[in-house]
Amino acid sequence: MFQAAAARIREQHAELSALDSACGDGDHGTTMLRIADQLAVAVPVEESAGFASIFRDTGWKILGVDGGASSSLIGTFFLGMADAAAATGPMDCRTLAAVLEAGLEALSKRTSARPGDKTLMDALGPAIAAVRAAAAAGKSTSEALDNAARAARAGAESTIGLTARFGRAKFLGDKTRGHRDPGATSIALLFEGFAAAAASSKGGAGNA
Repeated sequence: MFQAAAARIREQHAELSALDSACGDGDHGTTMLRIADQLAVAVPVEESAGFASIFRDTGWKILGVDGGASSSLIGTFFLGMADAAAATGPMDCRTLAAVLEAGLEALSKRTSARPGDKTLMDALGPAIAAVRAAAAAGKSTSEALDNAARAARAGAESTIGLTARFGRAKFLGDKTRGHRDPGATSIALLFEGFAAAAASSKGGAGNA
C-alpha cells in the first residue's frame, strides 16, 4: 500500500507543483516526492514488525522531510495512527477505521484547519468518514479503501470552489477560487494508491 501510494504521487508530482504554483510557491510536488521516497522504504524487511512500528517509523521519516507544512501534517497523521495501532490486532476494516480516525484526531490537534478551509483536510476528512461507514456496513478493507479514495478525490475536487484560509494561499483570498488545492490532491493520490494495492491483494486484506 505504501509503495503504491508512493508510485501514485510520483506519477502526479508535476501536477501537484503546478497546482501549488497557482496559490503558493510551487514546490508542493517536490515535497511530496520526498515524502513518497520515505513511503517507499517505510516497511522493514523483517516481517515481525507490527503496524504501530511501521506507522511510527514512517511518521518520523516524513516529519524529517524538508518541505514546509505538508511533511509536518502528514507525518503527524502517521504518528497518530501509530498510537492507535499499538493497541490493535489484525488490520481488519473496523481496526483500520479506528487507526485512521486516531490519525485524524492527532492532526486536528496540530492544525486548526477543517473541511471547507481549502486544505488537505477537505480530502482526508471525507476519506476517513468513508472508511468508518464501510466498517459499520460490514464491508471489506478493500471496499472501504476504494470508497475512501473516491471520497478523497471528490473532496479534493470540491476545493476548486473554495477560498484558501491557511498558508501562503490565504493572502490571495478569492483569487484562490478556481484552483484545486494541492494538499487535498495529495491525500487523494495517497488513498488511490492504498486502494489500488488493497484491491490487488488476496482477499482484499489490505496489508500496510
